[in-house]
Amino acid sequence: MPPYADTEKSNASDSKDVEASVHGVDQPHQALKRQLKNRHVAMISIGGVIGTGLFLGTATSLRNGGPVGLVLGYAAVGTITYTVMISLGEMVSYLPIPGGHIKLAERFVDPALSFTLGWNYWYNWVILLPTELTAASVVISYWNDTISAAAWITICLAVVVFINMLGAGAYGEAEFVFASIKVITIVGLIILGVVIDLGGGPNHDRLGFRYWKNPGAFVQYDGISGTTGRFLGWWAVMTQAAFSFIGTEIVAIAAGEAKNPRRNIPRAITRVYIRIVLFYVLGTFIIGLLVPSTNERLNLSSGTAASSPFVIAIETAGISVLPHIINACILTSAWSAASSDLYTSSRALYGLAIAGNAPKIFAKTLSNGLPVVAIIFSSLFSLLAYMSVSSGAGTVFNWFVNMTSIAGLMTCVFQRYITYIRFHAGLKAQGFDRTKLPFYSRLNPFAAWYAMIFCVVICIFSGWSVFLKGEWAADTFVTNYLPLALFPVMYVGAKLWTKVPIVKPEDMDFITDIDQIEADETDEPPPKNKFETFWRWLVC
Repeated sequence: MPPYADTEKSNASDSKDVEASVHGVDQPHQALKRQLKNRHVAMISIGGVIGTGLFLGTATSLRNGGPVGLVLGYAAVGTITYTVMISLGEMVSYLPIPGGHIKLAERFVDPALSFTLGWNYWYNWVILLPTELTAASVVISYWNDTISAAAWITICLAVVVFINMLGAGAYGEAEFVFASIKVITIVGLIILGVVIDLGGGPNHDRLGFRYWKNPGAFVQYDGISGTTGRFLGWWAVMTQAAFSFIGTEIVAIAAGEAKNPRRNIPRAITRVYIRIVLFYVLGTFIIGLLVPSTNERLNLSSGTAASSPFVIAIETAGISVLPHIINACILTSAWSAASSDLYTSSRALYGLAIAGNAPKIFAKTLSNGLPVVAIIFSSLFSLLAYMSVSSGAGTVFNWFVNMTSIAGLMTCVFQRYITYIRFHAGLKAQGFDRTKLPFYSRLNPFAAWYAMIFCVVICIFSGWSVFLKGEWAADTFVTNYLPLALFPVMYVGAKLWTKVPIVKPEDMDFITDIDQIEADETDEPPPKNKFETFWRWLVC
């Protein structure tokens, strides 16, 4: 039985209609449609983990932290990512509503937090979009660095907008294909990395743990000696690692358009920790074995895809053709990530509109449930990618990484953890049995508290390097701390404007939308054969 009272359940449908009418989306065609199938949701959750942060951004992390610092940094942020998924999993699998955790912040905290987090979340994804487009131009420059990056950015942007304008179903199919390519690529690279490390490459050079000994397992950051320098090298990995893991929560936003979300969302979330271990911890471990942290090509400011640690390792091993294939796969990864960025930012803007925190025009949808105005408006911010034409793609990529990492961590702190902690308190105050939720984790609420404190510390010290003697850099300071400074300003302003108190745990709404969610649930046909059984296990 679901954890709510049957006597209150009868009011859910009426409440939903009232809410829709208030926000100007009362007509049936003015709402998102559940078009994402089980395999779409599963691959979106996988694809959200793998992106240019792993394929390209690990170059900077290896330079800063060394092979062991690289692995430890990604493992530490991986624990935060897991807590994100289990905290979101409990909320969005129970209430898979349009607007996702943005709307849930209003229900379980207050409208001011929903407003602030919603715009912060939207900002995070519209900045990620030009980040991935810039990364795509970096990748393409591996083949041709004479044509302006503007041309490649334009082509990639056109592909991304086209996919999103076809609707959620088309986006799901595209992401299914893209994510499949990314999974095959990273698994293949890990296997190839083991072969190269053991001397199976054309040059038959057995690497072993050579680079852990020379130049060393850790990097002495900025020449600072001793344990302090090694610690700072590891800490420098944290912001980049946070960027790499941004995207794992896309499944929460997709819940509003997913079929059978109460079954499919938990399935996707329960296996996220396997992907974290396989794709990131194991992937970064292999990178540290294959490439020395002193390799000059790890400098992303050079602006070419040759900066990817995987490409460096393959070329060093004497494999001539494979780097081109890997770069093509990395390019599809950038396309996939950019497509997800536009999808998520547009749905976040739609969620803001239906919550009354953005102009109602952004809630306008076509008959197929496509939030066309939100998509067009969000896509306009992709024009920031053209900054790389004059400033250098690698440099601009690092700027965007800093900006999105901090915004993403701030969203984690307030939108996931504080909202979840309030959600947990409300369930307890109203006597709901949390173990009866569609998804439940025994680690909460302790895991949420742990990750929230960790994220706050990372945010505060994200730009610490600029305070070292002789290391001041205005661009690093601004891109790290501007998102951090804007958040409290926005929240206080919204609080003064709304003047709505924080909702009490005993007054929280766990009922509205339940009827419609249950009505949308459909029976899933059983697998027809053993292959289909295996395939469902693999991707679901």
